[in-house]
Amino acid sequence: MSNGVRFDAYGPQKTIEVYDPKSGMHGFCVIDNLALGPGKGGIRMTPTVSIAEVAALARTMTWKTAMAELPFGGAKSGLIADPRTLSPEKKKGIIQAFAEALRGISPESYIAAPDINTAEQEMGWFAEVLGRTSCTGKPKALGGLPHELGSTGFGVFHATNVAAEHAGLDLRNARVAIEGFGNVGRFAAKYLAEAGATLAAVSDSRGVISNPSGLEFEKLVQAKEEHGSVTMYGSGKVLPNAEIVRLPVDILVTAAVPNLIGPGDVDHIKAKLIIEGSNIPTTPDVEAILHQKKVLVVPDFVANAGGVISSYAEWAGKSEADMFTLVEQKVKKNTRITLEHAKERALTPRDAALGIARQRVLEKCAFCRIEPPRKR
Repeated sequence: MSNGVRFDAYGPQKTIEVYDPKSGMHGFCVIDNLALGPGKGGIRMTPTVSIAEVAALARTMTWKTAMAELPFGGAKSGLIADPRTLSPEKKKGIIQAFAEALRGISPESYIAAPDINTAEQEMGWFAEVLGRTSCTGKPKALGGLPHELGSTGFGVFHATNVAAEHAGLDLRNARVAIEGFGNVGRFAAKYLAEAGATLAAVSDSRGVISNPSGLEFEKLVQAKEEHGSVTMYGSGKVLPNAEIVRLPVDILVTAAVPNLIGPGDVDHIKAKLIIEGSNIPTTPDVEAILHQKKVLVVPDFVANAGGVISSYAEWAGKSEADMFTLVEQKVKKNTRITLEHAKERALTPRDAALGIARQRVLEKCAFCRIEPPRKR
């Protein structure tokens, strides 16, 4: 299609584009597949978000929820706006206009959540219009389990722990580089440091701080909070962002930007294990090359499923403690299944996980075996 959305035998089942002239809201909602339940996916707010981007992310959610064995399908939303230029009142107006445009679709077929530039406040505004069951990641006062609790980073840690054991790495003696020090990277760093791993390098939008002898987690937090960047840590070498993937470490955790690892990086990667805590940090083709080079890659929709598992816990009315238990159990189980399946069948971990997720969808999907529509 001209809008870049690709249709196949799994979906998307519905694509929606909405506009409200009063608030200036212009948004998309893509409901990819509802075979396992209502579509689950966050609302991304950026100046450049497109329906094609949202559709790709919605498909990832289909596989992520299936892999996590949750009663959700896959979906995603996007709002074209620059939050840096918006007052709180303007942002609230956009969020609530979007919610109103989805009346009758949410929560019946779509349950929203936080994503880039949306958080618990935005989910509270969304819920004011469509009710508490229309979204997760809400403020605690509305019964929420906010993603700010660190569920995704907690899951990334457990995926790393399982994968390190699978790869024959002792986490207590491993050197780790973490790309990104936001909600995912910060909590992944916290739990990895507590497990005895050496934080050899950490990055944020301003660059990389590298110190082979190790970085202290609390000092990284202090540098970020007081000076706005981990590069102000005080000891170590400051490097350009791109260097984070090429450092001499045992484990690389991606936790921020998409398309981080390109074909030109492959021959320079020294990590034996890559954990995709971010969405789409590279392409399947690059992962296949890394697999040939004996670099173990845990795919994004397995490693970073902690957020959607937390969303399910909130939706099901579970406690914060129950949520963390559920994240640990599911991420550990599915990381182990993925890596064992890949080894037994000589597949990349992504292909192994996709095979498992697709089968789970097919078992419940009445239409998924039909041929996709032909392109005109």
